[in-house]
Amino acid sequence: MQQTLYEQHYNNAALALDSKTKPKGSLGEIEVVAAQIAALQQTIAPDVNKCRALIFAADHGIASEGVSAFPQEVTHQMLVNFSRGGAAINALCKAHNIELEVINTGVIGEPVPGTVDAKIADGTNNMMSDPAMTSPQLEAAMEAGRAAVVRAQQEDIALIALGEMGIGNTTAAAAMVAALCDATGKDTVGRGTGIDDDRLKHKQLVVNQLLFTHASRSPQEVLRCLGGFEIAALTGAMLQAGTSHTAMVVDGYITTAAALCACAIDAEVRPHLIFAHKSAEAGHQLALDALNAKPLLQLDMRLGEGSGAALAVPVIRSAVAILNEMATFESAGVAGADSTS
Repeated sequence: MQQTLYEQHYNNAALALDSKTKPKGSLGEIEVVAAQIAALQQTIAPDVNKCRALIFAADHGIASEGVSAFPQEVTHQMLVNFSRGGAAINALCKAHNIELEVINTGVIGEPVPGTVDAKIADGTNNMMSDPAMTSPQLEAAMEAGRAAVVRAQQEDIALIALGEMGIGNTTAAAAMVAALCDATGKDTVGRGTGIDDDRLKHKQLVVNQLLFTHASRSPQEVLRCLGGFEIAALTGAMLQAGTSHTAMVVDGYITTAAALCACAIDAEVRPHLIFAHKSAEAGHQLALDALNAKPLLQLDMRLGEGSGAALAVPVIRSAVAILNEMATFESAGVAGADSTS
């Protein structure tokens, strides 16, 4: 079978890594990531110094069903917090030299200066009775994601970290993952923002009802009926990356739900995705398994807002540094494993 261009560049990078002064494969997933970045950029000397985090925010009608420990107005309050530099993602982006762009795709309330206003509506519909969004709203949300990636590409951003914010969106993600993985609310619902046992059981029942109400399992319809504006934007962003050399760092559960949908729409997206961490959310491993994804970190995080993706960026930069800067056995004058004494 003829190799694809991606496979050719990946194998070239893997051979280059094997020539470095170390036992073959001894840096584990670091070597996989280095080869992946090299294959996407189609060069043996990739560059990921310029990185931007894209955080999409929106509200969800399903929040009215009591599925979150926090009130819905927290989404807008966090949007303000992002703009003022006070959130975890702000601190992590500052620590790791990552640009930050926050895109409002559907937060209830007034626009927030310092964020990109791509608002489609004041939150999605309540999915218990209606699809989350109309077809035109779905396309507008996906276009907001595509546009954010195009902006980054036009400014020579080599690596994009993806994240989200939206009260109620773990319910949307759990419903999407259950629909796309043929699972139930018990399989995919976790504690999200920190709900108690009673609310956990309620949230599982809500997801099961959503799966019954919205029976289509086509990825576009799952996204339209069970998703959110920010999840649709993340999906659009990943689909845009699939047409380019861009690598994307996938954050936690909600962003992985978008990845599951994007890859179901277009399998060519998958090589562009690097999975940052395994969330503490119940259904995240299910989604990761469906994507054959091995996350770089496991820190029991469940914050969202791109925090895990930002933490993975220095690991990815380290992987590229190994490929670019580590000496070979030949250049260092070091005997390799096959050398005779």
